[in-house]
Amino acid sequence: MFEAAVFYAFGAILIASALAVITARNPVHAALFLVLSFFTASAIWLLLRAEFLAIALVLVYVGAVMVLFLFVVMMLDINLERLREGFWQYLPLGALVGILMAFEMGAVLYGRWFGLVAPPRAMVPGYSNTKELGRLIYTDYVLAFEIAAVVLLVAIVAAISLTLRRRKDSRSQDPSQQVKARREDRVRLVAMPSEKDA
Repeated sequence: MFEAAVFYAFGAILIASALAVITARNPVHAALFLVLSFFTASAIWLLLRAEFLAIALVLVYVGAVMVLFLFVVMMLDINLERLREGFWQYLPLGALVGILMAFEMGAVLYGRWFGLVAPPRAMVPGYSNTKELGRLIYTDYVLAFEIAAVVLLVAIVAAISLTLRRRKDSRSQDPSQQVKARREDRVRLVAMPSEKDA
């Protein structure tokens, strides 16, 4: 009973923070609400005895990906008015995708009652979901795992390249020009006659 109450509490927090992500006007606030969503989802995974996935979600998404998101959002000059222009245009497509995702999640959650999902093996003595997950990733799904790693690497390189553009209002030094400097270019000696007493 207590576990169910905690699950519903975390579920309510997750839904509220997810709604705040898509309704927040400030991109930094949206990213912080997404961090809250990730923490709440990891807590739900801990309740479902998926410890490895919960820790991986916190370490990878909260610790690395969200820092990258915040870095990009704060470094880029995002025109918020231009981003909001196509909101009503893409609202029907977004609503359709949201309904499909909700239907899939409902099918996963309630599929056990209709015999669509096999009973979990987590209650079997000696069973380790971390060991099973590692075996599947590095044997059956090794190609998909490597492709995902390459996609993440490309995303990191793209985010860094976006922030390295030259700005007109920024001042920077060029070390190669500083090394080429000579004394004759910096100091000019002017010969002036000495003053004589009147």
